[in-house]
This record gives sequence, C-alpha cells and structure tokens, in this order.
Amino acid sequence: MHLGLFMMPLHPPQRPMHETLAEDTEKSLLADRLGFRELWVGEHFSASSEPIASPLMFMAGLIHRTNLLFGTGVINLPNHHPAIVAAEVAQFDHMSGGRLLFGIGAGGLASDFELFGDIEPIERGKRMLEAIETIQAIWAGGPPYDIPGRTWPIRLSRTVLPDYGVGFMPKPFRPGGPSIHISARQPDSYGVTVAAARGWGVISANFVAHRVLAGHWRSMAKGLAEAGRPVHGANWRVARNLVIAATDAEARARATAPEGATRYYFDYLGSLAKRAGLAGTMTPREEMDPMAATTEDMIEACVIAGSPRTVLDRLVALREEAGPFGHLLLPGLDWSGINAAWEAETMKRLAEEVMPRLRQHAEATAKAAE
Repeated sequence: MHLGLFMMPLHPPQRPMHETLAEDTEKSLLADRLGFRELWVGEHFSASSEPIASPLMFMAGLIHRTNLLFGTGVINLPNHHPAIVAAEVAQFDHMSGGRLLFGIGAGGLASDFELFGDIEPIERGKRMLEAIETIQAIWAGGPPYDIPGRTWPIRLSRTVLPDYGVGFMPKPFRPGGPSIHISARQPDSYGVTVAAARGWGVISANFVAHRVLAGHWRSMAKGLAEAGRPVHGANWRVARNLVIAATDAEARARATAPEGATRYYFDYLGSLAKRAGLAGTMTPREEMDPMAATTEDMIEACVIAGSPRTVLDRLVALREEAGPFGHLLLPGLDWSGINAAWEAETMKRLAEEVMPRLRQHAEATAKAAE
C-alpha cells in the first residue's frame, strides 16, 4: 500500500500564478519529507483556477529535490501531436532516471475542449487511443518512421542521416517506456476494462462518491481476467479527499468550513460537474437528483473526515467494500489562509498515524487471500 499526492492543482482564480506555483512546490517537498512515494500533477491550458499547463515542466523542477515518482495526471492526448508527447516524455524519463508514471486521458475541462476545436467525446477517445499507439510505435522502432493514423500520420524518411543521429526519435530511459495509467470517473467503465486488459494502471478520481469505486474495481477486475492477467489491485490507485484532525468534530468542521479549501474544492467541482451533466457521480446516494445536490452533499459523498483512528477505520471499510486498491492518493488543495496549517496537518497525520496501520491491514488481507 503506497501513498501519493495528487494535485490538479486547484486554486481560487484570482491568486497570482507565481504564488500558487511556489505553494504547490512547497506542498510537493513536504510530501517527500513525509515519505509520500508519488506526485501526480494535472494538465489544464485554459483555467486560472487550474493553472498548470505542463505537468512535466513543473515536475522537472523537483527531480533533484525529491525522491518522488512523478505522474502526469493526466496528459490529455487529443490536445497534442503524439510525436511531441513521445519526445518530451522520453526526455523526462531520462532526466528523472526512470521515475515517470505516464498518465494519459481524453480531457476533462470544457474550456480546453473549445480551445482545441470542440472535438466530441467519442472522437476524443479515439484520438487518445490513436495517440498512445503512435507514441508506443515511435518508442519501439527507429527510422524510417511510417506510422499510419486518422489524425496524426507520422512519416520521417527523407531527412534521416544515421551518421549524425538526424531523424531519430528519442527513446525513454526504460525499455518500452514508462508505465501507462488512465483516470476513472464513471462506474462500470468500458475504458477501465480495456485499460486493465492492456496492463495499464487505473486512477479512481477523488471527485466521485465512495459508492462509485466498486464499479471501477469490477471493470478493472473484468479486464484483467479477460486478458489472463493476475486479478489484484496493485496497479489501482484511489484518490480520496481526507481531512484529519485531533478529533472527529474538529475534522468535520474543517471539511465544511466556509474558509476551508475542501469546501471551495467541491463548490468549484460540483458547479462545473452540474454544467457538464456529470454531477451524478458526486452524490451520496445514486437516486439523488444531482442538480439538487448541495456542496455539503458532495462533501459527504466524497470526503473522509475524522481523527486518525476514524479515518483509518473508514479507509479499511472502503477497501473492503470497494476493492483492494494498492495505492492511496491524497489530493493537494489550496493553502490560502488557515488551509496551509490544516492541509499540512492532514498530510502529516495521514503519513505518520494512518498509513502504517493501513499498510498492515492491506498486507494481512493479501496474506489471508493467498
């Protein structure tokens, strides 16, 4: 059972970008000091509230300052030429000595969709698959390149000069490239089944209700079994918003406090999800009208708040109900005002008081299943 930090990141839109980038860097350094194993960073081009356009660029500044594994959470492939992604990912993999986890997706921000041409959802999915297959083909061979594609056919043959290395695309540090991961939102997802069958990792989003996670595991287990792969959750990451304090009452108060980053997070995500017709996965009960769900309802559905003992008990129960996830990812929230102290306390208590016992439970459960 491994622990990671997942940052969209999300900040109030009026905050200066240089300030939030410095804050996100400090948050990453704290995670490393506390023994977090992974850092995942999202990609958004057109929202001052989600201000990192290049997760690779942000994480490159942390390579020599931390021992973290670095995950792109995610690179939205329909928005990029695959040759550019192939080269940049290969470069980062070398810079980090093979510490990259390659998260890919079709996109999730409506303004980015418009910015890159309003590609409809099914077509975005097709382009994502075309792009990753092209990237893997680039990594697998050398020139001349002649890789067919509906959107991005790759041809490089006339200007190849082997003696000078001209015309040769870079290969990643690790043969075959870094491991591939996708994010999951909808329950019983065909995309998750396909990803698991290919041997890719799955990241369950933190902005879905706890009740949705069991569907992710069903889809993942189905894909693993159909592909003849071992059916276990070692490659399943579950992101959950946690608020941990000395007492249950204090943690619950922080989770819903008007000045709290948790409330801001779900007010923001809930509003966008309602506009996009995606709020159905954020309600505490499946039968609830998602348009009537309040921010408090979504916090109830998606957040675990309490003392270290309570959070541990709820995570154990979640793992028993949803499935045997092998990684827990804590979202990194905004640190404005009192939130810096609150979030740092959650990170510290999670790493030092909750995770050692959660690992013991996971190990005991795995042994019992042998």
